[in-house]
Amino acid sequence: MAIEAPISKFKRNGLIIWIVACIAVAAYCAYDGYFNEKFKTKHTNEDGSPDSTLVFNRKAPLFFIGAGLLLGAYWFAIRNKKLIADENELVINDKERISYDSIQKIDKTYFKSKGRFVITYKDNNGKQVDRKISDRTYDNLAPILDHLVAKIT
Repeated sequence: MAIEAPISKFKRNGLIIWIVACIAVAAYCAYDGYFNEKFKTKHTNEDGSPDSTLVFNRKAPLFFIGAGLLLGAYWFAIRNKKLIADENELVINDKERISYDSIQKIDKTYFKSKGRFVITYKDNNGKQVDRKISDRTYDNLAPILDHLVAKIT
């Protein structure tokens, strides 16, 4: 029986908030830079050239929309990632596989207080690797940790 830990709501909701914030700032800057006549009059020099604030409000929306799109693409890429603890190995995002035999120790000192634990294991090259797994990245970590501790003891 495999235990799954999907991407945390903290991470997903944080990305959505940043996407909405980027789009809102882009809309605000676009409104002030192109449509708000009072703002344009206030930030135009005597010779008719825009000052730095008006130039920023005219150029910034493109960058904020771009940032929102990049964050949206990142959200789309990670939305289905998960941590899976099956009978023989720990699978991280369908890419990294850690067999239970290679795990040397699990440091769960900060799991109750900070929601993270560290797995120390040997990779394929024989190098010792520390992998920190946090509840800020994955939900449902307590059953995964219990399963890992049961498998390595």
